[in-house]
Parts: sequence; structure tokens; C-alpha cells
Amino acid sequence: MTSPKTSMTRAELVSALNALNLRTLSQNLDDFLSRATKMRLAPTMLIEEIARAELCDRERRSMERRRKESRVGSFKTMADFDWNWPKQIDRSSIDRAISGELVERRENIILVAAQGLGKTMIAKNLVHNTVLLGRSAIFVDAPSLLLDLGAQETSRALERRLRHYAHPDLLCIDEVGYLSYDARAADLLFQIVNRRYEKKSIAITTNLAFADWPTVFPNASCTTALIDRLTHHSDVINILGDSYRKREAELNKRNRNQS
Repeated sequence: MTSPKTSMTRAELVSALNALNLRTLSQNLDDFLSRATKMRLAPTMLIEEIARAELCDRERRSMERRRKESRVGSFKTMADFDWNWPKQIDRSSIDRAISGELVERRENIILVAAQGLGKTMIAKNLVHNTVLLGRSAIFVDAPSLLLDLGAQETSRALERRLRHYAHPDLLCIDEVGYLSYDARAADLLFQIVNRRYEKKSIAITTNLAFADWPTVFPNASCTTALIDRLTHHSDVINILGDSYRKREAELNKRNRNQS
């Protein structure tokens, strides 16, 4: 290796570090140099310090990118979930899914419950924890997913969106069952499920038992095949009880009356 003919200016050095994608070092150059001089770090130790800082920053940026791509939005953590409120809930299966075992085993989870029992909250926590574990995940409600796919005007554009939803380690589809869809929407959803089958995990929240899914996709020939692929290698968790939101509304009304 030959020595450079002239030393770089600080600006040139920062530019070179950015070109090498060493962002942490370029942004904290003076601090690194000061610490290296003060502590009289050996070259190897200085390189190790730089490497650790760069790796830490890249993991942070990767986490931020995955969190943004997950589209999970705001949500309450499971610490706020009242496990004693539902009359029936399989806590062990939910805990196992959130721990990362679901994605690791490429299995599915179906949360079946009426409105206001926390199935979307559980699903969002599942997506969030998947991201924290270094995996990729997407949270999307069923109407938005099917509207996105149905709006693609060319086969190439549709293929691009199908690949987008087939790619993440976990795809969470919220609110299946609140609206009904035509046969084409059912076929599009089946394509997503089929591409992910036994390869990547799916989480579904629905207010309907599978026996009622033909009302969601009337006249669709693929409904049985869709359910078959979703339920194979899957935990189907029925949550029974009264609505949390109804309880909160009643408590708020009671508190207002007492004040």
C-alpha cells in the first residue's frame, strides 16, 4: 500500500468516510480522535472501537427502517393488556407467538374475536416484537391490502405488490370479516397466502369463525383452499368476552356522573 501524496483536509476526510458509509465515524470524528489521543489507543483498539460503534449504529438504523416498513403505528403494549377480562383466551399460545417462536417455525396465528377484545392490540404487539427480534414484518388491514392489490393496473405492477406482501417474515392482516369482497379480491388474497404457505408466517385477526368466511368472499371458489392453507400449521385462538371499549365507556360515564 502506498502512502497518499498529501494529507486530506477534515472536510475531505469526512466526505471519504461518508462515501464508505462510515456515518458514525464521520459524524463523531473529533470525539473519536480526541478519545484515541487521550487514551493512547493502539491502532487495533481504535479500529475495534470504530467497528463496534458502526455496527451498533447500523443495527439502530436497520431497526428504525424495519419499524417504519412494518406500518404498525401507535399501540398499547401487552403490559396494558388485562388478561383477566376475556372469558376465554389462550395466553400461552399468544405469549409463544410474541416470543418469536411463531416466525421461527414459519407458522400462522388466527385471532378470532368480537370487536373490542384486544385482537388488534395483540397483533400489533406481535408485529412490533418481530421487528425487535431482527425480523421483518408488515401490519395492514384487509381493506387496505385488497384495495392496494386491486388498484394495480398492469400484471407487472401487481406482481411487484404481491412480492412486497410475500417478502416479510411476518404479514399481519387485520380486520378480515368486517367487509365483504368480490371473487377477484378473494383470488388476490389467496395468492398472498399461497406464496407464503409454509415459507413465512401470517397473522390474521377476524370477527368471524371460518364457517362464516363464505359471507366475506361470496361466490369465490378459492375460499376453502384459502382457509385450508391459513389453518395448516396454525394456532386458531378464540377470544370470548365483553368489549373492553364498552367497559371503558361505561367507566368513563360513571366517573363523569360522580364528578
